[in-house]
Amino acid sequence: MLDDVDPLPTAPPPPHPSLLKLRWEPALALLAAGFIALALPESLRIGPPWLLLVLVLVLLVPTTVTHKTGRHSWNHFFGILCNAVVTAALCGSLFLLVAALPGRKEPPVTLLASAFLLWCSNILIFALWYWRLDGGGPILRHRRMPYGSRAFFFPQLQIESGERKAMGADHWTPGFVDYLFVAFNTSTAFSPSDTLVLARWAKLLTMAQALISLSVLVLLVARGINVL
Repeated sequence: MLDDVDPLPTAPPPPHPSLLKLRWEPALALLAAGFIALALPESLRIGPPWLLLVLVLVLLVPTTVTHKTGRHSWNHFFGILCNAVVTAALCGSLFLLVAALPGRKEPPVTLLASAFLLWCSNILIFALWYWRLDGGGPILRHRRMPYGSRAFFFPQLQIESGERKAMGADHWTPGFVDYLFVAFNTSTAFSPSDTLVLARWAKLLTMAQALISLSVLVLLVARGINVL
């Protein structure tokens, strides 16, 4: 079915209203990751508590401006840079959390709360990566509707062409909530549930996300409960 995809048009169509409307959702996810870092104890943060939140706010400015002005290549670059910053912060906090367990540097309740916050951050950050990288980004996915996704095969794409309009999926393209759903399932069920993972890079990312979630839920939380 994916082999019948039409080539990318040379003249981009005007942005679909839903594409512009949903831009605030990944921005909120980035801000939430910054606030999660702010809520972590000092021993589990890299740098001052406000550092990640300020970096996110600063990077969101050129990301928003390049999107509004139609400079999609620069928008894609700044989006990846935002994702890389919050991912580095997550990895650093996870390392510090694991290092804090043997010495019991933090109270058990604090360790459990921190593990939960990092688990939530893990979902948000990988949802951002899926949304940003799939099919070359949201702009290119919109131009290839309805088969804009290259890395994931969503249930809406499995509907027969004759029934797609009746089910409201004729102009459907995956939005941030769809990738958030995939990320949530990967962290809870350790699988993407009803969505198939097609691309190798997406398979590697889902494996990494499941591994991080497993470490937090099984190793870190179990250790925190044992010291209660």
